Amino acid sequence: MLALLPLLRTSWSRRAGSLVAIRLPGGVSAGDGLWRAMSRYRTEGRGQPHSPGYRLFFKNEAGHYISPFHDIPLKVDPIENLFNMVVEIPRWTNAKMEIATKEPLNPIKPDIKDGKLRYVANIFPHKGYIWNYGALPQTWEDPRRKDKSTDCCGDDDPIDVCEIGSKVLSRGEVIRVKILGVLALIDQGETDWKLIAISVNDPEASKFHDIDDVKKYKPGYLEATLNWFKLYKVPDGKPENQFAFNGEFKSKAFALEVIKSTHECWKALLMKKCDGGAINCTNVQVCDSPFHCTQEEARSLVDQDRSVSSSPNEESNEEEQVWHFLGK
Repeated sequence: MLALLPLLRTSWSRRAGSLVAIRLPGGVSAGDGLWRAMSRYRTEGRGQPHSPGYRLFFKNEAGHYISPFHDIPLKVDPIENLFNMVVEIPRWTNAKMEIATKEPLNPIKPDIKDGKLRYVANIFPHKGYIWNYGALPQTWEDPRRKDKSTDCCGDDDPIDVCEIGSKVLSRGEVIRVKILGVLALIDQGETDWKLIAISVNDPEASKFHDIDDVKKYKPGYLEATLNWFKLYKVPDGKPENQFAFNGEFKSKAFALEVIKSTHECWKALLMKKCDGGAINCTNVQVCDSPFHCTQEEARSLVDQDRSVSSSPNEESNEEEQVWHFLGK
């Protein structure tokens, strides 16, 4: 392993007693500006959109398949607390899409229940999701670990993000966001954190620094967010959702602590220091993880997924898109 380190061009991070290695393209270290090194990702759709077999895979700038859950760095800039967000569901759309945490390389897939695609109802007066909805990579809400502030365990997913900027983003985009606050949804006894964030490239991003700025510059948005999460399952015959802290939105500082905690849970998961259950931890860039695989193995996994998810009568539909941080 030591002999391979110069070839892997690895940036090392030692935090809380854990050693995590992230391989960066071109030999750029985290201190040289991680967001520049990781400034572009590609997505590749396989299968028919709006079908159970559809998958949206991710590639890095070199064109190699990666996991959006494990291989995209959590932080863009550790000093300014800028984070990467993976967009799963664009604003105003209804289809429930999610990072497939239990599948190899964790593509985005449709949420399915009882063999049917899931769609959220329109909560008057809104159409679909009222923000660009997604997740922070390299975070995990451990279902076996009780959160001290909510007294409930995690929901077994990456931490969710509601991006409140003015643009309607696209599924699979990886954007840089500023964290503003967090809401603690309690979903069937599990803690399901909902971060409030804004893209750093939004025209009004400079106005937003904490949760109170949302109240000031987007009056009614937080109230609408709370109401949406409270009611969105009711049309399906389920009860209203509950919240910790009586539905109070917590500050940026509180949110950053939540992110830190879920990142530590993810590191334990990737280093096999906890029980991850059915979570698939296959990755290509966390070099010292026991779940690390080669680029060739990653491609093979994607090809295997294609052969399983596409039925003989289902026409293959492959589409590749490139997302840039700059200009978005």
